[in-house]
Amino acid sequence: MLPDADDLPELLLDLAVPHEDGNELVAQWRRLTGDPVTLRLLAECVEELFREPEDTGRTPELPDLLASAPADLADTFAVHVFLAALPRTQAYHRARGIPAEISRRTLADLGRQLAVHRRRHGRAGVQSRRWLVRHFRGELYQLGRLQFERARLGDRDARVAARTGLDAAPGTPCLNLHIPDFHGPLTASACDRSLTTARAFFARYFPEERPVAVLCHSWLLDAQLRRYLPPDSNILRFQERFRIARDEDEPADTEPVQFVFGDPDLPVATLPRRTSVERAVGDHLRAGGHWYIGHGWFPFRTA
Repeated sequence: MLPDADDLPELLLDLAVPHEDGNELVAQWRRLTGDPVTLRLLAECVEELFREPEDTGRTPELPDLLASAPADLADTFAVHVFLAALPRTQAYHRARGIPAEISRRTLADLGRQLAVHRRRHGRAGVQSRRWLVRHFRGELYQLGRLQFERARLGDRDARVAARTGLDAAPGTPCLNLHIPDFHGPLTASACDRSLTTARAFFARYFPEERPVAVLCHSWLLDAQLRRYLPPDSNILRFQERFRIARDEDEPADTEPVQFVFGDPDLPVATLPRRTSVERAVGDHLRAGGHWYIGHGWFPFRTA
């Protein structure tokens, strides 16, 4: 089921892989699929990726396997694991009846993570390997501006959300909401369209799950942003959708630095001040403040 090397350039385009990474990845693919030892490792990674497919939220034990890859493939071997997994993921989508366009846009997050890696490190590689596992296991879908992940309430989720009125036991189906980068502003109208799409999508393609709530865990839900942003800002309007309960004592300062400026290790003193969000993040940190992850939810009913 491995993609043919001659077909790989078009697959990379469908996955939004940056053009400058294409030739290198194709050359590596030809080499590793021709080496029995590396090919066996690739197969082991794919099998681990899909193990226990009904266990949503499971994190496959891939780090040790990936660490066994040839040293010159340390940055990119995970890309090849996802390419090898692609036929099985697409087959799962087809079996569920998921439209090809939604499948393509969802899996194009691979290209987004390659772009982030190149922006940060200047070379081909995949950022956030564990993150992409969700897409290829069929747990996460890009539906317009937002991404929705099939999940179940954990003990902590249920406990935190109960403070703001969610009466649901651990294990209850829910959706985790994610905000992808490189996808335009987080406007209220774009979010509304995403939610409308999500209600119809999960009712049609996962009718047995019936999620009761949408959850979000993000620095974008930190109430301190209200000190800096105008009331009509997209971020504050996004916050208003949620019932928010903070349950963090540890600062998460690198989160906004990473997502706003592209690199969590940038010196705070030199962070740009070009936009209201950049000024909010940087000025707050330079004044000695900290940012925290906010936890929010709102009810969800499928269409």
